[in-house]
Amino acid sequence: MSPTFAYHELPNGLRVVCQTLPQVHSAAIGFYVRTGARHEQPDLHGVSHFLEHMCFKGTATRSSRDINVCFDELGSIYNAFTGKEHTVYYGWVPAAHLTRQLELLADMMHPALPPDDFETERKVILEEIAMSDDSFDRHLWDFLHRRVFGQHPLGHEILGEKETIQGLPREAMAKYHQARYSPHNVVVLAAGAIDPQELFAGVGRFCGDWPRHTDDELPNEPMPPFQPGTAKLHLPRFKQQALVRLYPSVPHGHPAGESIEAFVSLFGGSNSRCYWNIVQQGICTGAGAAWVAYDDCGLLALYAEGEPERCEEMLEALDEQTRAVAEGGFTAEEVQRVKNRRRTQLALEA
Repeated sequence: MSPTFAYHELPNGLRVVCQTLPQVHSAAIGFYVRTGARHEQPDLHGVSHFLEHMCFKGTATRSSRDINVCFDELGSIYNAFTGKEHTVYYGWVPAAHLTRQLELLADMMHPALPPDDFETERKVILEEIAMSDDSFDRHLWDFLHRRVFGQHPLGHEILGEKETIQGLPREAMAKYHQARYSPHNVVVLAAGAIDPQELFAGVGRFCGDWPRHTDDELPNEPMPPFQPGTAKLHLPRFKQQALVRLYPSVPHGHPAGESIEAFVSLFGGSNSRCYWNIVQQGICTGAGAAWVAYDDCGLLALYAEGEPERCEEMLEALDEQTRAVAEGGFTAEEVQRVKNRRRTQLALEA
């Protein structure tokens, strides 16, 4: 049987999207909150990610231990993550436990922000920031975002800065939570062995009384124009070097998105032009493409990484592969391979 989709909206603005998959015996459910690094004021950089941590640290009805025990009792595979534009909390359980998983996640959306746990998690996040300072890729992508977006919120780092985390008051997080976790800014997503009407009733029971703190939509700050040019970042403690050609691209949800994903795979995947013609030739240790998409913009990066003394050779090889695709495209065999991989991915996702 084919999957079916259903949609429901509560009077307070919270939306529910459901995909029914009759052939499976489990269900996944998540709370998608439209808030992330993009929506933070300068003195609150990192608050979205910090708040994600605090949602696991207790509510008015559960302690941190209660939350963890409940997840285990449900046999849940669960996690959460924060991005530039969203924060997501999810759990995957046997279908019989879906309602209990929904209730637990809904409760977590109203954290108590216990003062002792708040200070403990502050230290944890400061350690994360210190550890991320040793990541070459993190420095590279943060630098690219700052180069493209400047002082625009998309240039902010998801973890925040040491100074903002150290100085973040608990009261400021509570105020941010009230504004950004308002129900009209939340979508509940579910897929699996689900009865849509039972799901909608459960969401109404557990989330229907959430107060809407504003009747206004929360707009994104307008994007700055893309400025061509060059930029360099010198990090002497790292031995490798990266070269990136960065281009403006389309936002997520754009009709061209599937084609861009195919290009990324064909140009820089594990069996790609860059792999066989650059990496396997010993010119560099890594080369490929990456697409980053946001609500109203996107970036396409073509990159190579390797030894600094081979910088010119890496750039020449990367540009050669780019020209070859621009002038001749991909072969029918290459396109068929990426189609086959995509079919497999879709089958696994189902």
